[in-house]
Amino acid sequence: MNEIIIELEEVSPKEFFGAQNVNIEILKKHFPKLKIVARGTRIKAFGDEDLLEEFDRRFNMLMEHYIKYNKLDENVIERVLTSQSKDDYTTSDASGETIVHGVNGRLIKAQTANQRKLVELMRKNDMVFAIGPAGTGKTYTGVALAVQALKNKEVKRIILTRPAVEAGENLGFLPGDLKEKLDPYMQPLYDALRDMIPAEKLAQYIENGTIQIAPLAFMRGRTLDHAFVILDEGQNTTHAQMKMFLTRMGKDAKFLLTGDPGQIDLPRRTISGLKEALLILKNVEGVGMVFLDDKDVIRHKLVKKVIEAYKSIENRE
Repeated sequence: MNEIIIELEEVSPKEFFGAQNVNIEILKKHFPKLKIVARGTRIKAFGDEDLLEEFDRRFNMLMEHYIKYNKLDENVIERVLTSQSKDDYTTSDASGETIVHGVNGRLIKAQTANQRKLVELMRKNDMVFAIGPAGTGKTYTGVALAVQALKNKEVKRIILTRPAVEAGENLGFLPGDLKEKLDPYMQPLYDALRDMIPAEKLAQYIENGTIQIAPLAFMRGRTLDHAFVILDEGQNTTHAQMKMFLTRMGKDAKFLLTGDPGQIDLPRRTISGLKEALLILKNVEGVGMVFLDDKDVIRHKLVKKVIEAYKSIENRE
């Protein structure tokens, strides 16, 4: 009797097999002449050689689908096992609106005109500035684009960074080890990633360095190759920090810089590196800029009203 062994390397067996191995039971029904055993991170199948080849091909199609969409259910499995080609079971991304398929099959889309412009600019440029107030989806859309690039193997790693100015980049007085001290400042980045990558896979990516989340000070001296790099809260960089960051760019890298010039936390009389960079680089070829506004706010409806209220006060000053 012939045998085939498949090792699950890129997917979580628990999520891929389904609750009480329900997905494996569907496979068994579709291949009744094969003996299929799922144990740990391995799948073993025994039977006729031709059937094993077909099983291997279909199983790989299922894994590809799961890696891309983070979801397998009975309908998807049936479509994959009975389809003639990928076109029969993949959804079209031709509109450009679906950036990535998140956890539990959640569709992460560009929801506003300016968010769609951000997506388009990232396709055409290696460096993009996304500027706008809180809640306009700058960081979230950026992280989705980074995850998409990683899944499509356009980059080998994602690097997310932000200046920890709230703690003056002097974190010694906070309790815990370095990671515990830094995590509160990186939380928005973790939150976005958790929507887009299953928990076990995300932990693995962080552990092996495929995804790195670190304060801006940690970027000094590095050359960032084959990476999608996001600088969040860029308005809180100084001239020296911004210049340092921009010159980290290596080959086959994508840089996205987000920020809100209306929320600068730097000491008084300190020029924002983001504001300065926008002026210096506005006519540089290969650098894209998109300016989001209150029409792009996708948080609670009150956020838009808060932004408008503060804007009226700031305009009187």
